[in-house]
Amino acid sequence: MYDIIYIGGGLNYAGAIIAAKKGLKVALVETSLGQLGGACVHKGCIPSKMFLHYANTLRQSKESIFNGSIMLDMQRLSEKKSKIIANITKNITAQCKEVELIEGKGHLIAPHKVEVEGEVYEAEHIVIGTGSSPFIPEGIVYDAKAIITSDDVLELQELPKNIAIYGDGAIGLEMASFFASSGVEVTLISRSGRLLKRSHPLMQSAMEKEMEKLGINHLKNHAVSTAEYTSEGVHVTFDDGTSAYYEQMLVATGRQPNTEVIATDEIRVNRGIETNAFFQTTLAKHYAIGDCNGKLQLAHAARAQALNVTMQILGKNPKKLNHDHVVKFIHTLPMSYATVGENKDSLEKKSIAYKESILTLDHFGGSAFHDSQNGAMIVYADENGLILGAEIMSPDAEEIISSIAMALVGEMSISEASNTIMAHPTFSEVLQRTYARL
Repeated sequence: MYDIIYIGGGLNYAGAIIAAKKGLKVALVETSLGQLGGACVHKGCIPSKMFLHYANTLRQSKESIFNGSIMLDMQRLSEKKSKIIANITKNITAQCKEVELIEGKGHLIAPHKVEVEGEVYEAEHIVIGTGSSPFIPEGIVYDAKAIITSDDVLELQELPKNIAIYGDGAIGLEMASFFASSGVEVTLISRSGRLLKRSHPLMQSAMEKEMEKLGINHLKNHAVSTAEYTSEGVHVTFDDGTSAYYEQMLVATGRQPNTEVIATDEIRVNRGIETNAFFQTTLAKHYAIGDCNGKLQLAHAARAQALNVTMQILGKNPKKLNHDHVVKFIHTLPMSYATVGENKDSLEKKSIAYKESILTLDHFGGSAFHDSQNGAMIVYADENGLILGAEIMSPDAEEIISSIAMALVGEMSISEASNTIMAHPTFSEVLQRTYARL
């Protein structure tokens, strides 16, 4: 009998470590202990950002001030990635020294009972964090070689000459940047006519320009009907009846919550495992955190949820997490897009009166050598001057927007924020000037 069983070794491990250090008897169930840390460590954020880091160096090397040429050695990059991931996994495992690690696929078969490979374990509290898996639309014949998902793309040992990327969300845009910067001919296939559909029109336009600048062919309003590998390559047929061949195809049409862990009808499952605002399922003392609850598919959100639930179990009465205060970003090249809090789209849908301040990066001298003339910063405030949110497109936007995230938690006003003196010359000072225009 355990105090807590955590099912899923992704960001769930952060809660398990805290609970064990507080003296609770804790078990962590993971299908493969070699995958501790979850998709972020092994198939997502860490390796993808590493790939983008080196692809950006390759992109920069093509500028006219450099002589000669370089190319990306995918085998060496893959080897370095594997070493980094192995080291991270080793560190996570070491941190779990007070947690009982159970290897195998776990299923919640009844209240407080988890079955793992035929063995049944019991706990007063159950925390489910089984993540998500790539969604493959009907008609696409996935084979993990010619037609791949985000789980496969970071295992490539060589680059294709050309690739079709179906989907223009975070994964699609980031991988389009990676491949294009690495010299691959990229076709980005979108079911709609706009990128960053819920962002400010200025940001949508800027992202379109960035894709064009990288030489990416953007097929708008092209839903894929079928796709399968043939002797001539991946044959993609579109809903309008047209078709094309590509050497490889990346399916980046989103991820679906892993809910097969639930083997009892006492927990409701809709798109994800149903929970309330404190991540409690429809069964008392049973929780679901991260991608599997369908709320927000971000590693840092999953970690925050796991810690929030653990604090609840420890009797610390944590505050309800505000998902609007979670930074969301897309790491494209050479600029990233980041947002937190409200934006033009959400404010208008909620009929909230607001003011906005926009400053484009072409007014900033450093934009010329950072290749960021299309970038911009937008800050939103209410009629009383309270900061409501922001959108940023710039190099390292996900870092710069952290000050906005802190301002939201601290309920900071524009007048207070504008008194902050940022370093020069940095992109953060553009944010300071954006405050001053409100």
